[in-house]
Amino acid sequence: MFEARELSGPVTAIQEEHAPDAQVYDCDRDFETLPPAQAEDLGLVVDALEPASYPADWLPADAPQLLARYASSDLTIGMPGDGSVAWTRQTEPPVVLVKPRVEGSPEPFVDFLLAEALVEVGLEVPEHFLGFFEDSYLDLDRAVALDSNGTYQVAAALYDGWVGLQTREVFADWHGDHPELADAWQDAGTRLEDRVSGLPRAVARGETDFADATELACAAIKHAIELPAPFAALDTEAYRDHGPDYAVRWAEKTFESLTD
Repeated sequence: MFEARELSGPVTAIQEEHAPDAQVYDCDRDFETLPPAQAEDLGLVVDALEPASYPADWLPADAPQLLARYASSDLTIGMPGDGSVAWTRQTEPPVVLVKPRVEGSPEPFVDFLLAEALVEVGLEVPEHFLGFFEDSYLDLDRAVALDSNGTYQVAAALYDGWVGLQTREVFADWHGDHPELADAWQDAGTRLEDRVSGLPRAVARGETDFADATELACAAIKHAIELPAPFAALDTEAYRDHGPDYAVRWAEKTFESLTD
């Protein structure tokens, strides 16, 4: 299931700088969440497994089953929204997992995804939005006028945006020491610009729902792309500094305006 991945020179440099103890593995099949038996197989390649666990009363009654499983003491590796490269610190040492879906992607882009994951591991940010919001996830659930899956998607996006406010400072410094990665970072951002600028029109016309729009806008934050309203309010130092409280207030104001 897991095979050590050979890293390019630029990615190796990022690993040494940000997460020297992390291990990077290719997975032999795609996943959003590893089946329990395969998650336990990580124990064969790491020193220890330490499942995350969160209080059940942080979750609304209609929380998606997978989120409830993640909050429990079950070893849950990978969650919806993680993308093609996932990482976890529920292992010792932490691991970065590369899914087969990256095959066919340009090598510089894959290197960027790997470098991004290693930077995030080194920042020691929460592994999942539940560790970010904690009990204020209940407040977000009350603020977001969507079903439980839509609320999950918005929460994951908001967390991704908050992390992006921190990682982009690292990425912006790559121009000198890691130009290949800097170019890949900028190229990925350029590909998002038109889609992001058109989000208000797409939402107004019903071409994009609000959860999808939030996901795209928040993904753009790490690329330092100018965001349209109401997402521009997330691209601020205030969000970086106040995190979940700011995110909940943003959701309250945004959904109030949508229903006016």
